[in-house]
Amino acid sequence: MLQPSPTSKRRGRLFRFGAALVTMLAVAGYLVVQYVTSGAGRPGCEVVAAGDRGSSYEFTPRQAVNAATITAVGTTRDLPERAVTIALATALQESALDNLDHGDRDSLGLFQQRPSQGWGTPEQIMDPAYAAGKFYDHLVDVPGYTRLPLTVAAQRVQRSGFPDAYAKHEPDAALLAAALTGHAAATLTCEGRPGTTRTGGTDAVRAALARDFGRDVLRPTAADVGASPTPTPTTGASDSSPSSPSSPSSPSSDRSPTSVPSGGSGGSGGRTMTLPVTAEAGPRDARQRGWQLAHWAVANSSALLIERVSYAGREWTAGNTGSQWRSLAAAGTGGAERGSGSVRIVTAR
Repeated sequence: MLQPSPTSKRRGRLFRFGAALVTMLAVAGYLVVQYVTSGAGRPGCEVVAAGDRGSSYEFTPRQAVNAATITAVGTTRDLPERAVTIALATALQESALDNLDHGDRDSLGLFQQRPSQGWGTPEQIMDPAYAAGKFYDHLVDVPGYTRLPLTVAAQRVQRSGFPDAYAKHEPDAALLAAALTGHAAATLTCEGRPGTTRTGGTDAVRAALARDFGRDVLRPTAADVGASPTPTPTTGASDSSPSSPSSPSSPSSDRSPTSVPSGGSGGSGGRTMTLPVTAEAGPRDARQRGWQLAHWAVANSSALLIERVSYAGREWTAGNTGSQWRSLAAAGTGGAERGSGSVRIVTAR
């Protein structure tokens, strides 16, 4: 019986090694492409502490959208900033602020809620606004939740097998909550790079605002009543979420923010909408409400193709150096600086 020669054995080993290496490189290449195209590894957004405390948190545009929705649902219910911080820390632990379509057993969504445990249907739980509403429903039933340690309050809702896991997310959640409730002005920025869906424009912004805040957010201020805004086409996007008592709802309004072709020195070729700022809901004053809406727009800039946001004499522009808020040269100490007026949003189309 002929035995393979040493040379044949070496060639066989080299062939197997080469085939294995090619396979590994192909898998690695695929993972790199997914990693880059999904935005992972490139945070794209940052929130910083107000003042000179120096703390910050970097996160992705997708996480920013979900964090903004969680916050909007909480503030629309007039819940305190502490409630929003607890919700954001919980979502950071359960899903890293990613709307997961899988989890332990039948757990789903931002908060890994289980249909089999009465949290809703899978379709409802996968709606971030609904999921946030259900979390807040249970949180407000926890006696004295605002005075409890964050991880204790979160665990009373979640019943997790890791009851202490939420505490480590409190610093990041507190930074996000301060910015997204408008308590800390001009502290949230994003690069504003376009997302993969490329569905934007003023109609998409209106639909997303109504989804997160309810349609009352689109009502004009008294100064706008005499204006003649461009009629808003029916988009249907704001009606895509399953209706439930836990989702924030507001009376429908036939009026919406003014939308006109954008001008200005930028020559963006996009469109501008002016979002009224009022202080009607809860104890938040107009300035804080304005910064909440401005930060919400920046958080959604990639998903909705938002190019510029301005409020209270400050402006954020997508893609500029650091994408920071800058002072407008024409800003004075008038109404805009006091927090009244409107948030101006410019979209790419």
